[in-house]
Amino acid sequence: MVDLPDIKEFDMLVFDVDGTLLDFQGFHDELVYLARKVDSEIMTISLASGRTLPNITPIKQSLGISGFIVAENGGIIWDSDQGRDIVSLSDGLRAKEAAKWLSTKIDNLDPRGIESNLWRTTEWCLKETQHWEEIRDILAQSEWKDLDVVSTGFAVHIADPSINKRKGLEIALEQRKIDPRRIIACGDADNDVPMFDLAGLAVAVNDESGEVKNSADIITNKRGKNGAVELLKAILENY
Repeated sequence: MVDLPDIKEFDMLVFDVDGTLLDFQGFHDELVYLARKVDSEIMTISLASGRTLPNITPIKQSLGISGFIVAENGGIIWDSDQGRDIVSLSDGLRAKEAAKWLSTKIDNLDPRGIESNLWRTTEWCLKETQHWEEIRDILAQSEWKDLDVVSTGFAVHIADPSINKRKGLEIALEQRKIDPRRIIACGDADNDVPMFDLAGLAVAVNDESGEVKNSADIITNKRGKNGAVELLKAILENY
């Protein structure tokens, strides 16, 4: 079981979604029960993901948690439980244009990207994760060199570099008047590193990325969604 500091020092647990709370096989069987118990008895649970808001909202509802949502890697913030309006931090039109241009440079690249781009407003995501470094390098020599390229393993995100999970979390936490030092952030990929750097405690459920490994305070013994369940159990046992 992962060894945690005093749980009473923290007010919120922020989870990444893909690769952390779920994978292609779905949730861990114990996740919903554990998440609801932690959220209702110990600390609020929020979600910060590269997914779009319409993709994340049903996940939050299924888990029965009371925190906010940070979507599109920090580009969208919505705290519906507090009755707040949706906040959008960027316009993803340039990223979409960059994807169209990339399709003329990389054979068989689909500029339409992943299906959830239908609802994406602040960035654009491509399916070709195996080519993400090539995509990054080509864009770096183009008129879209100001855009960031980040692979999560599930998609390649093209976005405004000023927008990341840290930026979105800072706004969401300020709305709730929560000190970032009093949150636990849990994730698995490079796009989680900005929120790791903000949080009082950073927990990684995957150590394949050197950047993730170096930014985490704790790495769970189990990987992926099993690591998330390990963390929830540790919080309950240490409270």
